[in-house]
Amino acid sequence: MIGQLTGLVGQIEGERCIVDVNGVGYVVSASTRTLATLPQPPSVARVLIETIVREDAIQLFGFATTDERDWFRLLTTVQGVGAKVALAILSANSPGEILLAINAGDKGSLTRAAGVGPRLADRILSELRNKVAKMPGGGGTVSAPGIVSGPSVENDALLALAGLGFRRAEAWPVLSKVLAENENATLDLAIRLSLRDLAR
Repeated sequence: MIGQLTGLVGQIEGERCIVDVNGVGYVVSASTRTLATLPQPPSVARVLIETIVREDAIQLFGFATTDERDWFRLLTTVQGVGAKVALAILSANSPGEILLAINAGDKGSLTRAAGVGPRLADRILSELRNKVAKMPGGGGTVSAPGIVSGPSVENDALLALAGLGFRRAEAWPVLSKVLAENENATLDLAIRLSLRDLAR
């Protein structure tokens, strides 16, 4: 099982690269984020590897950081999310953005990735909501304001901010802070204070 490769970056094309280790060229699939961090060929690079063995192939998936590799492993536990889709999600969103999207119930951030439709995004949100606390930066209990039923200042404010063009993943942390600092805030006040912080 290969866990890491250190060698010359040979060729970078599409969604993969070749890493030459002592004359052996390993084909490594990776997210666009990881590929963008690699030095220009033929420089030396270190790539973390997740090896997936199937009946008809041995595939290597490369990552620039342990955070990205850990999220790849978690995403592929969701039914319908294979390695290719997991890489697409990691190309469209950083690990921190994925964490925020799941915390905020932000389906839109996930559907930006190729191969992720609304139904699969819903499944990712529901299956991973209780698991992300163990992920990098995920400590604590996870809540998903976008899923709360019934009227609330938090829900209504999120909907209003979304209507103004702010994604849930960026609006929710700001709104949560506003509501924590202003316990009995009205909807109008919550929106105004959130807009002030978001505009900075």
